[in-house]
Amino acid sequence: MSHLAEIYEGVNKPERLAVCLDTAHLFAAGYDIRTPAGWNAALDELDRTVGLDQVVAFHLNDSKTEIGSRVDRHAGIGAGKIGREAFRHIVNDPRFAKLPGCLETPKSKDLHEDVENLAILRSLLEPKRAAKKRNLSRI
Repeated sequence: MSHLAEIYEGVNKPERLAVCLDTAHLFAAGYDIRTPAGWNAALDELDRTVGLDQVVAFHLNDSKTEIGSRVDRHAGIGAGKIGREAFRHIVNDPRFAKLPGCLETPKSKDLHEDVENLAILRSLLEPKRAAKKRNLSRI
C-alpha cells in the first residue's frame, strides 16, 4: 500500500483524496484477507501509510484469480478464491460499520446476481449488525 502513500505525498491537495477498498484488488495484490488476522494485517498497513480514516467505501467482490496474481477478475461473493467465509469478518468489521459498499461482481441483464450476492452478505452479518443492516441496503 506504499503506492497509496506516494500518491498522497505527490498531490497538492491530499485532503481531496479518499480510498475505496476493493476486496478482489487487495487479494490480487497479495493481501490474504481470507482470515481475520490477514484482514487486520492489511488494514494495519493501510493505517500506517495513509490512515483508515481515508477509507470511504468498499467494492465487495470475490476473486477468480489466486492471491498475489496481480490479475483483476471479479467473481460473485463466495464463488472465487477469497471465499464466502472471508466476507464474514469484512462485513462485520466495526471500524467500517457506517461506510457504503458496492457489489462489483459479474452481472446478467436481469441483475439476479446482485440479489443473490446481497443475500449472501446479509446472511453473514452478526445479529447486532443484521438489525442495522450495516448499510448493506446501499449495496
